[in-house]
Amino acid sequence: MKISTKLCKILFSIVLLIALFASCKKDDVAAPLIVAKATNAYSGEQVRGYFSLLCTISQTTPGFFPPQVSRAYGYIGITNYEAVVNGISGAQSLSGQLNGLTNSDLPKVSAGLSYNWAISSNAAIADMMRKMFADKISSINSARIDSIELSNLTSLSRGENNEVISRSVQFGKDISGSIYKYSTTDGGDKSYMDPFQLPFPLPIDTFCWVPTGAAQHPISPNWGSNRPFLSVNVSNTQPSAPIDFSIVPGSAFYKEAMDMYTQVKSNTADQVEITRYWADDPFNTCTPTGHTFNIMTQLLEENRATLEKTSVAYARLAIAENDAFISCWKGKYKYFLIRPVSYIKKYIDASFSTVIGTPPFPAYTSGHSCEMGAGSRVMISLFTDGSGNYQFTDYSQLRYGFAARNFSNFNEMADECAKSRFYGGLHYNMDNTRGLQVGRAIGDNVNKMINWPHNIK
Repeated sequence: MKISTKLCKILFSIVLLIALFASCKKDDVAAPLIVAKATNAYSGEQVRGYFSLLCTISQTTPGFFPPQVSRAYGYIGITNYEAVVNGISGAQSLSGQLNGLTNSDLPKVSAGLSYNWAISSNAAIADMMRKMFADKISSINSARIDSIELSNLTSLSRGENNEVISRSVQFGKDISGSIYKYSTTDGGDKSYMDPFQLPFPLPIDTFCWVPTGAAQHPISPNWGSNRPFLSVNVSNTQPSAPIDFSIVPGSAFYKEAMDMYTQVKSNTADQVEITRYWADDPFNTCTPTGHTFNIMTQLLEENRATLEKTSVAYARLAIAENDAFISCWKGKYKYFLIRPVSYIKKYIDASFSTVIGTPPFPAYTSGHSCEMGAGSRVMISLFTDGSGNYQFTDYSQLRYGFAARNFSNFNEMADECAKSRFYGGLHYNMDNTRGLQVGRAIGDNVNKMINWPHNIK
C-alpha cells in the first residue's frame, strides 16, 4: 500500500513532536528548579555564638548600663529574625506588627531566587552589632565581630553557589540597615553617649530618690518615653502607685522598710549568695538582660536548637527585654521613690549597709523583677506546656566565679531573681512583687500579640 508524500510528512512531524516532548520531560527531571533550604535546615549554633559575644561586648563597652544593653539586645534579636523569616514556614515579618515598623521599611527577597538563610543571618547580626556599639566599641571587640563573621561565612559558603552567597550577604546587610534606621527614631539612639541624659533636675520631696553612691544623678531618666516594640507593653502594664510614703513607725510604708531591714540583718549564707548571683552589675557582668539571654542560650544549646527555633526564641526575648526596661523606667521616674538604704539610714538605723551596692535610679519598681518576669514568660511559652515546669541548671554565671544554681520551674527562677533584690537591701517587697507583675504581663503580650510561627523546629 502506497502512502502519500503528504501523509509521510504528517507522520514524520508527529514523531518529531513526540520525540521533542519526551526530550523536554527528561530535561525537566534532570534539572529541577533550585529551592532554598528552610531556616530549620541550619544549625542555630552560629547565632548563639554571636549572642555569647554580645555579652562580652555589653560588659566592656562604656555607657552601656542596663537600659542601653536591653535596647542593643532588642534590635539585634529582631534583625536576626527578619534576616531568616522568609525561610520559616508560615512565618510573618515583624513589620506591621511592631510599633512604627511598616511593611515598606524592610527589603524584600527576590522572587524565584535562592537564599542561604544562615549566611543572611550571619551578615545581618554582625552588621547590627557594629551599629549598636558604633561610637564606643573597642578595637578588640570590633575584631572579634570581624573574626566570627568571616569564620561563619567561610564555613557556610562551602559547596554554595557564589551568586547565592553574594545575594544572601547583601540581603542580611540590607535588613540590618533598615532595622537600624528604624531604631534611630525610638528615642534611645546612641544613648550610651549620654546615659545620664543631663541636665536632669532632681525633685527634692521627702519621698524622692537621692544619690546612694558616687553617681549623683540617676541613669536614663527619660528612658520611659522611648518607643516600645509593642505599645501595650507600656500603656497597659504600668503598676499602681506605691504604698503611701510615711515616716511614722507602724505605717504601711515604714513596715515595708522594716521588713527589708530585718531581712538583711538575718540573711542566711544562701540568701547572700543569691543576692550576689543575681546582682548582674554593669561593666562587671553583661547586666540583667545579658544574664537572661545567657540562660536562653544555654537552653537552646541543650536542645540543639535549629536556626529557626534559635531565631524565634531570641526575637521573642529581645522584644520582651527591650520593652520591660522602657515600661519599668517609666514607672521609676513617675514615682521617683526613695531607695530603702536612704530611708533606713535616715529614719531607722544610720549604720545600715546593703549587701551589694545600690544602683543609681529610683526604687519603684525593680528592674530585675520586670525583666526576669518578662523573660520567664517567654521561656515558659517556648519550653513548657504553660506550667513553667522545666528542670535545668543555670551555668551562665560560672564565668563570674559563681556556682551553678538548679531550678525546676521558670517561675521559681523569676521569683528567686526578684527576691535577691530584697535580700540585698536594694528594694522594698512591693518593688519586686509589682515588678514581676509588670514583666509577666509584658512577656504574655509578646507571646500572644505577635503572629509567631507555629510548630517551630
